[in-house]
Amino acid sequence: MVRLSDLKAADQVHREVLDEPEYRREYERTAFAHAVASRIVEFRAAEGLSQSALARKLGMKQPAIARLEGGDHEPALTTLSRIARGLGIEFHIHITPSGLELRSRG
Repeated sequence: MVRLSDLKAADQVHREVLDEPEYRREYERTAFAHAVASRIVEFRAAEGLSQSALARKLGMKQPAIARLEGGDHEPALTTLSRIARGLGIEFHIHITPSGLELRSRG
């Protein structure tokens, strides 16, 4: 049986496998979606909302919030606009030939 003290933290595992080409490709493919997911999770946690409550606030269904928070698929710009209007938050998106990036304010 593995002891909890023997387990590595997720960020440590991430750093160790980031040089593996397949992992890096998937990480880069989902980076924007994960950044959006983090913003939504942070907002929901700060407001003390469940996924269902957040979905009601946005006029969406809970599974849609779960998919957004999963960070596996890039949300459409219309979805980001709906979230920004519904929650009063901003998304600053930088679009380049190499991909999308969610930037923090400032």
